[in-house]
Amino acid sequence: MSERPTNPPQAVHGETSAAHRVWRVGADIDTDALAPGAYMKFGIDEIARHCLEIARPDFAAGVQPGDVLVAGPNFGIGSSREQAAAALVRLGVRAVIAPAFNGLYFRNAFNVGLLLLTCADAGSIDEGEHIAIDPRAGRIRRADGVELTCEPVPAFLLDMVEAGGLLNLLKQRYPTSNGVTSC
Repeated sequence: MSERPTNPPQAVHGETSAAHRVWRVGADIDTDALAPGAYMKFGIDEIARHCLEIARPDFAAGVQPGDVLVAGPNFGIGSSREQAAAALVRLGVRAVIAPAFNGLYFRNAFNVGLLLLTCADAGSIDEGEHIAIDPRAGRIRRADGVELTCEPVPAFLLDMVEAGGLLNLLKQRYPTSNGVTSC
């Protein structure tokens, strides 16, 4: 999977172009579907190759950097494995949009730099559609011009996404001259 960026850039400020292709999955997608337990002994590259293989066998091989995943409610239920969010980051997923997320998954996602948008109307977004997202304004614009409203994402979480995760954000905010972070 070396052709994919390790930490894809996550431009967050004022996105306006409808460039994000949509992949859809249903409700109750658990962390084992995102990071299957059988592959947890391997690195994130191998885990990512098997991401969603039961729900969407075409997903890991077909998703492109900048694509978005739209899900039903309860996305990320199950264990607290951080790799479930990291696999999507590794595959280049720009954001996950769903009506509701598991709390632990929500925190893990932002910690690794994955944008989550909570949108009650996520079910109206179609597979293959291209959408524009503006996370700071809490809006999704569909190709037909219809705008959907999302719950606002706090600025500090958007800062984490923009930095590529919490550790990167801390390294940016607290650099030291010897290359070791003081946090």
